[in-house]
Formats: sequence, C-alpha cells, structure tokens
Amino acid sequence: MRSGVSLVLCVAIVLGTVLGALVYGQRRARQRTMSEWAIGNRRLGTWIFWFLNAGEIYTTFAVLGIAGYAWAYGAPAYLALTSVSLASAVGYWLMPRIWAAGHRHGHLTQADFFAHRYGARWLGVVVALAGIAALVVYVQIQITALALTLRLTLGTTLDPVQSALLAAAVMLAFVYLAGLRSAAFAAGVKDVGMIALVVGLSLTVSQKVGASSMLDVYRRVQELVPGIGALPGLRPEAGLTTTWLVTSALNVALGTWIFPHTFQLIYSARDESAIRRNAVWQPLYSLCYFFIILLGFAARLAGTRPEAGDPNAVMLQLVADLYPAWTAGLLAGTVCLLALVPGSILLLVASSIFGRNVVQPLRGGLSDRQVLWVSRGAMVVFAGIAVWLSSTRHRSLVEIGLSAYAAIGMLAPGVFLGLLWPRANAAGVLAGIVTGYLALLAPGADGWWAHAFPGWDRGLLAMAVNAAVVVAVCLVVPSRATVSAER
Repeated sequence: MRSGVSLVLCVAIVLGTVLGALVYGQRRARQRTMSEWAIGNRRLGTWIFWFLNAGEIYTTFAVLGIAGYAWAYGAPAYLALTSVSLASAVGYWLMPRIWAAGHRHGHLTQADFFAHRYGARWLGVVVALAGIAALVVYVQIQITALALTLRLTLGTTLDPVQSALLAAAVMLAFVYLAGLRSAAFAAGVKDVGMIALVVGLSLTVSQKVGASSMLDVYRRVQELVPGIGALPGLRPEAGLTTTWLVTSALNVALGTWIFPHTFQLIYSARDESAIRRNAVWQPLYSLCYFFIILLGFAARLAGTRPEAGDPNAVMLQLVADLYPAWTAGLLAGTVCLLALVPGSILLLVASSIFGRNVVQPLRGGLSDRQVLWVSRGAMVVFAGIAVWLSSTRHRSLVEIGLSAYAAIGMLAPGVFLGLLWPRANAAGVLAGIVTGYLALLAPGADGWWAHAFPGWDRGLLAMAVNAAVVVAVCLVVPSRATVSAER
C-alpha cells in the first residue's frame, strides 16, 4: 500500500470530499450559531438525514472492525447482521419521540432532554459527563482506524503515537471548520464510496483466493478452518457463544439511539417522516455485512498476515496484497472518510454537550457565541484523551465498540422510562446510573457475572440492574418534577 499511487489517491479522495463538504456547509448555513453548528437548525430532509443518521452505521467499526473480527474469531462477527435490524425496530418507536420532545422544548443535546424531563439541571450535568465519556471511547475507534490507515499509507515514517496525533489533528481541523451540514455531505460521499468498494471487492475476491464464487469462499474457508462458520467460532475460550450473540445484539440495539450524537442527529431532522423512513429502510445496510464478513473470511483463505497480527488491519492488508495499488489507494482514502466523518460528529457532539450542559450551568450568563467557542476548545481536550486511549489500549475495533455500548447503556433506562413512565424521577435515574456503573466497572464484577450468567453480555446485565434500581427508587421516592412523560 505504501506506493505513490496509493498515497495520491488517498489524499485526493480525502481533500476533495472535505473541500466539497465545507463548501456545501457554508452555502447552506444561514448563521454560525450553536444550533446551526450542532443540529443544522433542525432542517435536514430525508436524504441528507439518511446519510447522516443511517450512514453512521457504516463506520470503521463496521468495515475494518467486522472484517477483522471475522478473520480473528469467525462466526461471532454475525453480531453485525443481527444488531442493525434490531436497532432499527427500536428506532422506529423511539426516534420520533426523541425528535418530538426536542422540537417541542428546544433541546440541542441529550442532556437537555434529561434536565427538562426530570426537572433537574444537575441531572443534565451528570448525564452530560457520562455521555462525553462514552463518546470519547467511540472517538478512540475512529482515531485508531484513521491512524492505522495513515501509517500503512505513509509508511514507517510514522510511529503509532505520531499517526494517532496526525489523525486527531485532521479530525479536529475538519470539525472546527465545518458543522453538522458539512459532515452530512461527507457522510454521503463516504457511504456511496465504501458500498461500491465493498461490493466490488466481494465480486472479485473469490478469483483472488482460488474460489469459484462468493458462496464458495464461505465453503472453502470452513474446510480450511473448521469451526469458523459456527458459534463459538475460532476461539471457544473467548466465550462468544449463542448466548453472547443474542445478549450483545440486544444491548447494541437498546444502546444505539442512546448515544448523545444520535440524539443530536435526531434533533436535526426536519420532520418525523424523515425519521420513520430511515428506520424502515435502515436494515438494508445490514446486508452489506454479508460482503464485509466475506472479505474477512477471504483473508483467511489468502493467508493474510497483518502487521503484529492486528485484526483491524486485515482488510487493508488483504487489498494491499491482492489488488493493484490504485485499488488500495481508493480503499485507504475511503477508510479515512469512514473514520473522519463519524469521528468529527462525535467530537462535535461531545464538545457541544460540554459547553451547553456542563460549562453553561456552572457559569451562567455566557452568550451563545461564547458557549460555541468553549465547545470548540473542548474538542482539543477530548481528541487528546482519545489519542491517549488509542496509544495505550490495543484492542480490536469491535471490542472497543462493545465497551462504548456498555457504557452508554447506563443512560438507557432514564430515556425509556422517561418516555413511558410519568413516575420516573431524577433520584431514581441517578441511583440507577451509579449502580449500573458499579455493576459494570467494579473490581471483580466481570468474574462474578461470568460465574452467575456465563456467556451473557456484561453491558446488558448492568443495564438490567440499572433499570431495576431506577424503578425501585422511583416507587419509594416521590417525584418532584413537574414534567410528565413525553408521548
């Protein structure tokens, strides 16, 4: 991949898309306000909302992560096929209700919803900090993938820390100059480009690895590596059983719309119809995972060996080994967009939450423009933390993603009960969040859960404990909030 052709194509794709996105965002933005920067002034129509919201599924987690997971573990990668469809079913019911609450009360962030629904500004601060922590973990995925792609494209002149710093700098430059509209434009480009590439590679990879068809790739890899196509996959000791698949898919489905950035993306929609159409058609994206998993299995047949055995680099290494340099350049450039666009949105959301829901409540009287500049400054800090995480914790993108879903799942009971149960109150939600994090992160918790509920996803178990505590406390402690549950 380290050729002049690859590098030129990679740079051309990234620069062309970024410049086009910035021009689009500047032409469409009427004013540089917090509302325009963070949620596009709530004017995104069906198509642009599709690429921004549904397209967020198609990230480096989905492409590099799942292909690498299929190569390393086999059948557990089928998690991607199930979780997207389940999340869409949840989203069809949940997203319009989040949008209606945000539209009615002028919410810009997820923390706004909690603060208003439960009549407690302090709860908004707690939720903001919890949401930022989960978002930074998710930014780590994008920086890890972008740094990996830059290092493979530019060569050994960059070490892992330098490549992570460069990745963060590129991401910060884009989101600082852009906003949600520019990111939406770039999301459309990267989705179309990656779907075309994944399908094109899948149609040709069978010939590259000595198979007669795509289905023959699945047959031959199971002959070569028995057990790769059935749970628990290649590493039974990892505990990735059918129980793990079901519970992990449920946890991902329940947590998908709880991430703070999905709240803000939902707020950006022009109307409810745009949201419901996305939920109806969004499961089509899960079909792409057939091709992504296929490429991971093809890498097994081809004997692909990424540097240091890093599963995150499997697809990039496969293409570099078997395809011309221009194909590797197209993939590298598109993967850069897969990391750059979602990572930029995540940083944008984390920083806007910090400015609006942490700094503003603690320092009243700040103007909208001051909050905007505070938010932009916070992005640098959050990106730095993500760089540190990517440099010190080396895990697969799927493992990082599941840890982010487990963390954000601690806010799920507060959202669902807030929409369904008028008696839910701030005290109960806070107690649930604290207890849930203890169940997830306390020393020895993993061992206890593994013994009591073998194979279960830890995030789902912690979410269940959280919800039980919320209900119990709300039944005992009377609510002081005057806001009823949203429709």
